[in-house]
Amino acid sequence: MRKLLASLVLMATAAAADLTTIPFKTITGKETSLAEYKGKVVLVVNTASKCGLTPQYEALETIYDKYRKKDFVILGFPCNDFGNQEPGTEKEIRTFCKDKYDVSFPLMEKIHVKGPEQHPLYAALTGKEGAFPGDVAWNFGKFLIGKDGKPIARFEPKTTPDSPEVTEAIEKALK
Repeated sequence: MRKLLASLVLMATAAAADLTTIPFKTITGKETSLAEYKGKVVLVVNTASKCGLTPQYEALETIYDKYRKKDFVILGFPCNDFGNQEPGTEKEIRTFCKDKYDVSFPLMEKIHVKGPEQHPLYAALTGKEGAFPGDVAWNFGKFLIGKDGKPIARFEPKTTPDSPEVTEAIEKALK
């Protein structure tokens, strides 16, 4: 398994210019990739249900509602890498997000965004040869991907989704 993961990480790093080739799964287990969102601006966010930053779900949903008809999507990637703040199963995560924040943007399966089991997408974004080298610092790190599948910007966890710097970057990418 580690060998396979290492191979995927190397492939992902090599393909960092085209993130659309990296597979991942939806929170319901369906195989997908960024190719499904080609032509859309994508905000990739690692999420957690028991974090001080969890209320960012509300702002994420607000900007999703604001821009979704303009070819914008948010992809939430639950992650338990920081302080065991996403311990739930996919079903528990879906229920929490729907019941507490009425999340309607797509959620993916829980992944690792750092460490030896880092998902290839995050290796392509943050690895040594990645678009924005350096580990994700905490829950709710954000990466903006252009309509062409190329990374545009990185926003640290405490930068809220509805902050001017994030919304300006989204609006610029949508033009």
